[in-house]
Amino acid sequence: MANGVTRDDPLPLYKQVKERLLRALDDGTIPPRAKLASERELVELYGVSRITIRQAMTELVLEGHLRSHPGKGFYPTGRPKGGVYELELLRSFTATAVAHGRRPGSRLLTAAQLEAPEEVARALQLEAGEQVISLRRLRLIDDQPVAIAHDWMPAAIVPGILELDWTVPNSSLYAELAGRYGLLPQRGHTILSARLADPEESRLLELPPPAAVLGVEQMAFDGDERPLNLTRSTHHPSRYPLRLDQDSRTSRTGR
Repeated sequence: MANGVTRDDPLPLYKQVKERLLRALDDGTIPPRAKLASERELVELYGVSRITIRQAMTELVLEGHLRSHPGKGFYPTGRPKGGVYELELLRSFTATAVAHGRRPGSRLLTAAQLEAPEEVARALQLEAGEQVISLRRLRLIDDQPVAIAHDWMPAAIVPGILELDWTVPNSSLYAELAGRYGLLPQRGHTILSARLADPEESRLLELPPPAAVLGVEQMAFDGDERPLNLTRSTHHPSRYPLRLDQDSRTSRTGR
């Protein structure tokens, strides 16, 4: 198992450990009936604390990937990896698919620079008439359509982005924002909704109408609270089910 755990990754350390263990389970690095390395060995391997290792192992047990034998250790259950995908604002579709051992893909639907629609301008904190980039793609996993993603970005912060080849199957918008423009999402919010698919969505996602879909709207901001992009996506309910994790460090409750 390669390490690869880094504090530069926005993903929490325990989730990075979990993903690497999942990958090792999937590719046979950890054989189906073999006992996993001990907690102490995993701490040394990944360079993290025991608490971090325990968090990762607890999730893998709860999701059915490992079984715990008190006093003996952890063993694989043989359950296939994938199936449920984490909904995380700061990680791209491409990175999520790869982390699950799946093959991401993309088909470009539209790409244009245009005057921001009123709703989009408001979300991106732009003045009326300012230009935005509109990028709409059909996202694939293992060649199956799983989501329709529509991204909007202020044109002023991403000059030349439409010159990139967005027909490349595993193209990642977040990778381009970071690598080409130095734009790193640091904070954001997500709105979830359920509705019936329109005829085009049914056709693209291969859903027989009437079909329910999950709508996801996400806003990402940089460290200076500057809006970077607005994403509105439509998800296939069974091919791309989503899971939202929360803990006391990231959630707030009110009375």
